[in-house]
Amino acid sequence: MKPEPWSSLEEIAVHLGVSQDTVHRWIRRRKMPAHKVGHLWKFKTTEVDEWVRLGKAAEPAEDSPGNGPREKRGT
Repeated sequence: MKPEPWSSLEEIAVHLGVSQDTVHRWIRRRKMPAHKVGHLWKFKTTEVDEWVRLGKAAEPAEDSPGNGPREKRGT
């Protein structure tokens, strides 16, 4: 059996139908399975597909606005 090939950031974005910026955001905020090779991100499509199937792409990000404690505004 042949090992699964690595996919580039561009290829995984096309595979998922999202922008490359979204993939970068998911790596940072939602712990998308990605591997840094030099200065490039590489992906195993089976890992990414499983991550999506588990609903990880739909979870609210830990550091996104509105998920942390609210700041008091006023005088």
